[in-house]
Amino acid sequence: MSVEIIAADWPADGVIAGTTTRVGGVSGGQYASLNLATHVGDSDAAVEENRERLAAALRLPAPPLWLDQVHGSDVVMADGVSQGGAQPAADAIVSARGSDVVAVLTADCLPVLLCSSTQPEVAAVHCGWRGLAAGVVGETVARLSSRPADVMAWFGPRISQAAFEVGDDVRDLFLAGIEDAIHCFDENDEGRWHADIAGLARLFLQAAGVERIYDCNLC
Repeated sequence: MSVEIIAADWPADGVIAGTTTRVGGVSGGQYASLNLATHVGDSDAAVEENRERLAAALRLPAPPLWLDQVHGSDVVMADGVSQGGAQPAADAIVSARGSDVVAVLTADCLPVLLCSSTQPEVAAVHCGWRGLAAGVVGETVARLSSRPADVMAWFGPRISQAAFEVGDDVRDLFLAGIEDAIHCFDENDEGRWHADIAGLARLFLQAAGVERIYDCNLC
């Protein structure tokens, strides 16, 4: 079975972007089948084969530059990351070179892809609630040389609001940082909150000046 891709539905000329599903790899058991992560206990050989299948399916100009994601706000530039070298501890990567392939790994967190309509700039951002609250979205936009008005964003699949339950501590953290975050939390019958992680990311993008936001709306 071939690698399955959800293509980014945005008007980004010349940019190959999107997210994989779990279909089309060689991993077995709980990792079945297109696991691309080296840190979860899967076979190294299976992950390497899966990554090669991804590169072949998308005809990538180079292997993706992977990160050691830590749920923080650090952003790295692709020209400082070496192929085959140590993966930098960061949750976003930015490139101004058309030959780079930037990537993040997500399970229930939100992948945010960015590109410029005026320059060959792209970025990939891993947005869990901790990274979002720490400001990873704004930090990434700030590392782009393009004007925020020239930047567009695409949201990939993530945990839906109906499935994402948090406590007062998480809600209070966001409300302290961005006033409109109150609209991204719905209270349930147990007195806890369902958080809209995509809605929160949208607020941070808009606060950074990015208004062209596209969303696949998949859980």
